[in-house]
Amino acid sequence: MNSRPAAYAVAERAARESYGKLLAYLAARSGNIDAAQDALADAFTSALERWPLDGVPRTPDAWLLVSARHRLFDRHRRDVRAERLHGALAAAARDAQRDFERAGEIGDERLAFMFACTAAAIAPEMRAPLMLQLVLGLDAARIASAFLIAPAAMSQRLVRAKRKIAAAGTPLPRVSPDDLSARIDAVLAAVYAAFSAGWSDPAGVDPRVSGLAVEALWLGRLVADIVPDDPETLGLLALMLHADARRAARRDSTGAYVPLAEQNTRLWNAAQIDEAESLLRRAARARRPGRFQLEAAIQSAYAEYRFGREPAWNAIVALYDGLLRIAGSPVVALNRAVAVGRLRGAPAGLLALDDVAVRSDLRDYQPYWAARADLLAATGARAEAYRAFERAAGLSVDPAVRGYLLGCARRLGTAQPSAPSSASEGKSPG
Repeated sequence: MNSRPAAYAVAERAARESYGKLLAYLAARSGNIDAAQDALADAFTSALERWPLDGVPRTPDAWLLVSARHRLFDRHRRDVRAERLHGALAAAARDAQRDFERAGEIGDERLAFMFACTAAAIAPEMRAPLMLQLVLGLDAARIASAFLIAPAAMSQRLVRAKRKIAAAGTPLPRVSPDDLSARIDAVLAAVYAAFSAGWSDPAGVDPRVSGLAVEALWLGRLVADIVPDDPETLGLLALMLHADARRAARRDSTGAYVPLAEQNTRLWNAAQIDEAESLLRRAARARRPGRFQLEAAIQSAYAEYRFGREPAWNAIVALYDGLLRIAGSPVVALNRAVAVGRLRGAPAGLLALDDVAVRSDLRDYQPYWAARADLLAATGARAEAYRAFERAAGLSVDPAVRGYLLGCARRLGTAQPSAPSSASEGKSPG
């Protein structure tokens, strides 16, 4: 295989599937993440130059490691101060090459890499960006745009975070069963943070977050491959798949926002939904329900729309009750109030929503005002609903959502009130 497109495709697949594994392997044995990153980047650049001419090697990963070793030789040959580092990295590459020759693969230490990214010394807001760089190989500028941070600032923060990992003495901790149970939640939270950043741009028109949900799904699949029996990992992957399956239906052909209950379900990705359902069944067999499993189960209930059926609102309320016991956040309570409105009527939903407002300050929270407006409109309280729709629109950062909410406000003068439409687009996938 020596055609340029074919060679590029293999290189792209290697970058997607093996970058984190190769980097983790080198960094674990060298103690220097930055040097390993640079050497591996050079190796991929060389692959793009050589593979179209020489043909794709039988084991691309082994070729990349050997190439990285040569780059390290070239880089450090004249630097006496780096002699020890050079020796460690070169030895790591030789060890990897021997492993390939013996078993055809190297050990997968990416989960340990993810654990290192969630160390206590790493600020929580930097854990997802660090994973995206170290495990998936995204550059600092790409990550910065997704998380609305200046590229120079993100680059500096990533450098500091990597130094903190190195300062721990070894870049990668050993993963024991106790580590897994104690730290997997931080890994999953970071993966979901990355997904949420990309999910907020359903049309894929914002270059800052374009494709980020896909990258997060790759991370989720990676964790699920490494720890296939962890129910919360399966639950997170199911949650992301359910949400991403509806991406094409969340905006119409003009870019206008479409609420969940009104989406064209023929645009939903049935294969992703089926995969999510299978993952949920696997997770349920462990009989250890957790946050992500419950959230995924709620999204599974909404999937009834594709069969022309109303979701089982009693089950959804019960799931939110369980979620409140695990993660008693006002966001969960707000979503529960909307579900109560669908199950028991808008007045009951408003009572539940008022209870949330009493216990939390939601005056500047867009989903609260959108939910309140829907419920008020359903009770016939047009004037109050109009003001709530306007308040929600004013707090919306997404132009499509803002336009939808203003349209709801305008229609109050000409249309009959309808059932709540879950018009808020905030913290839960829709």
